[in-house]
Amino acid sequence: MKLEDLIKRIKTISVLGNLQTDIQSVQIDSRKVEPGCMFVAMRGVSMDGHDFIDSAIEKGAVAVFCQDLPSLINPNVTYVQVSNVEDCVGVLASAFYGNPSDCFELIGVTGTNGKTTIATELFNLFRKLGYSCGLLSTVCNYINDQAIPSTHTTPDAISLNSILCRMAAAGCKYVFMECSSHSIAQKRIGGLNFSGGIFTNLTRDHLDYHKTVENYRNAKKSFFDSLKPGAFMVTNLDDPNGMFMAQNCKARVVTYSLRSMADFKAVLLESHLDGMLLNINNCDVFLRFVGRFNASNMLAVYATAVMLKQEPVKVLTAMSELTPVSGRFETIRFRKGFTAVVDYAHTPDAIANVLTAIRDVMNGNGKLITVAGAGGNRDKGKRPMMAKEAVNGSDVVILTSDNPRFEEPQDILDDMLAGVPKDKSDKVLSIVDRAQAIKSAVMMAQKDDVILVAGKGHEDYQEIKGVKYHFDDKEVLNNLNL
Repeated sequence: MKLEDLIKRIKTISVLGNLQTDIQSVQIDSRKVEPGCMFVAMRGVSMDGHDFIDSAIEKGAVAVFCQDLPSLINPNVTYVQVSNVEDCVGVLASAFYGNPSDCFELIGVTGTNGKTTIATELFNLFRKLGYSCGLLSTVCNYINDQAIPSTHTTPDAISLNSILCRMAAAGCKYVFMECSSHSIAQKRIGGLNFSGGIFTNLTRDHLDYHKTVENYRNAKKSFFDSLKPGAFMVTNLDDPNGMFMAQNCKARVVTYSLRSMADFKAVLLESHLDGMLLNINNCDVFLRFVGRFNASNMLAVYATAVMLKQEPVKVLTAMSELTPVSGRFETIRFRKGFTAVVDYAHTPDAIANVLTAIRDVMNGNGKLITVAGAGGNRDKGKRPMMAKEAVNGSDVVILTSDNPRFEEPQDILDDMLAGVPKDKSDKVLSIVDRAQAIKSAVMMAQKDDVILVAGKGHEDYQEIKGVKYHFDDKEVLNNLNL
């Protein structure tokens, strides 16, 4: 692609060099630069791409997209200067890959909790309805039945458009995508043409990056502000921020709720450990999901499918065949008569929701034992709040390691212990080793008890001092159930 065509939609400050330069690839990682590449000098949290311009040129970059021109200009390289690289990178990536999001219906899902479940179940639902589909999620990316490993909730703009291009080439009619607050704030999804957006809920998370709840909330809101008039927004009326997110949204706004009158209304009629009976817009359907939070998630799935012009009866029939996403309220029945639940819950609100869901189906029988930790090098403020929710909703709590990353595990546990009320400290144990913590919970469990292992869900590793070691909560539990 000619450089002139690549930057056609971008407002530049200056261009030094030949606009007829042929661009073979676009990269934001200088290590991946090859001859004929345009190098995009991004300013990240810990590194500045401008420091790697010379390295990129040495590897064959023929163009540089930057905010600040280097002091030494290479006469064989074309430099494109813009006021803010971050604002432009999504548009640039989309243009290079031929604007792939114009080729299908792209649906974005954002919120604190529920993104993975909603995006994945929409993908599974539309596959059951017979469509070619793509999925971009925390757990795994898919192009129809082809799995593509996922490293981030939302990839960088270059990787994202590369995958979307493959989805377009595969003939995907629908693509469902989790949109993290980081990706929205960093404009990774800039330049994409969304047909619809879904808001799940908003609670405290990622304040290590956003610093304040307001910044976090506003990042989410900017996604809906950017939707075009021909698109739609599906928003959760049960969340205090549901209608706030819809302010200034130019798309058609529809609501869903378990508590209030809404465009899409559901009533939870029965709840069991193997599923629930739900009434959605006056139609009963049994779903293999548990808890009010999942009732809300599945209502959002239904609403989105209807907004995409699918027949309601066919949608409900297909939804009854869906199963939970890996690591999202997955149950393991033990031979001794108790049950373990593995869930990704890693925020105070998510832990409270899962514990409430478990309590609702236990009907006062047995004890509820929770194993939980908090990730290192992330928002420290939520740690005591997570512990408090775990203690308030459980009979026994075992605090343990999650992904300590570069922090000392005991320091993280001390932060969590600060949130435990003094009158409830006698029901809390601290066991740094996660495998041992899970084993201890299994050893103390009796018939009718339920063990919640929270925080890691689908993850099959533990990150310690920059190294990812194999660790899978489900694998540990299954080995203890032999």
